[in-house]
Amino acid sequence: MLAKLALDNGAKHSKDFIAEWRYEDVQEKVWGISPMTEFCGIGHRTVKRLNWLGIRSIREIAEADPYRLKREFGVMGLQLFAHSWGIDRSFLGQKKPAAKVDKSIGNSQVLPRDYTRQDQLELVLKEIVDQVASRLRSSHLKTGCVSVSVGYSKGYLDSKGRSGWSKQRKVSLSNNTKVLSEHVLQLFRSEYNYQDVRHVGVSYSKLVQTDVLQLDLFSDPVQEVNEERLDFLIDTIRKKYGFKALIHASSLMEGATAVSRASLVGGHAGGNVGLSS
Repeated sequence: MLAKLALDNGAKHSKDFIAEWRYEDVQEKVWGISPMTEFCGIGHRTVKRLNWLGIRSIREIAEADPYRLKREFGVMGLQLFAHSWGIDRSFLGQKKPAAKVDKSIGNSQVLPRDYTRQDQLELVLKEIVDQVASRLRSSHLKTGCVSVSVGYSKGYLDSKGRSGWSKQRKVSLSNNTKVLSEHVLQLFRSEYNYQDVRHVGVSYSKLVQTDVLQLDLFSDPVQEVNEERLDFLIDTIRKKYGFKALIHASSLMEGATAVSRASLVGGHAGGNVGLSS
């Protein structure tokens, strides 16, 4: 556990991706992790429940009555207590499956006009991927299945007699914006044939609650860590200053919708859930 905390809160933020944390550093480094959502296994809902107990820091978790934590959180309460001391009681050889979440996260848009250009449709899709991937990360989720849906203009039917289509594919667990964008665009390009489009959507399913960065033999681990750090930085800035504080230059191009949708009122955030405009 101490190694995991050192990776998430030390190595990822250093230039050489190296951090050294020892058990004698727990009070300074582990207890100093803030906000609590940066601590492995603690999400926003857990923070609210901890606050209700009067616990507002990792130090206060470590100093809390473990039996009180167990009464409130069950076995997870004891795990939180142990983790706050940098201890994980599970055996290294014991495989613990990631917690599956039976739901999906997505966003769809009715476009302001009929879109006939592939580049503009792909631009909107990438914006949706960006928005929904941020929601995944804020909930400490990763997706194992990506779906794309397209609805044609009113009255338009393609050569197969369809008014639209949807496609999905299984993917390696990820919440990386760049990786998910590549999957979405590949799905879109495999089916799109220059139809007039008025509705597009992206959704992620087979969700898993995990903060582990899954590496494979075909990817550059340094690049993946850099991309994860970039996503984290973008999320942090948007959460603090609003979605429009940091946008991709492509969102200023013709056909983009992210900026205008971020300004929607009436309770509709245009898919930017959890992000102020």
